[in-house]
Amino acid sequence: MATLTIRNIDEALKARLRLEAAQHGRSMEEEVRAILRQALSKPYRTEGLGSRIRMHFAHLSDPGVALPPRDEPPRAADLPE
Repeated sequence: MATLTIRNIDEALKARLRLEAAQHGRSMEEEVRAILRQALSKPYRTEGLGSRIRMHFAHLSDPGVALPPRDEPPRAADLPE
């Protein structure tokens, strides 16, 4: 097994970790392992940020907005003179 040393943890965080460990009946070291296991057990996201933002707000989409087809070439904006 590997050893990991974490330096410069502030006292408030250390105290909270100690309380969490006590509540779960574990040592602080085991509590940290459990926290890391839980945090890293989530699947790694492969989609990009734009896709994640779109999925997050998909339920808010307005079907009344007409978007041009994506195969249409870009064109200059019609700005008033």
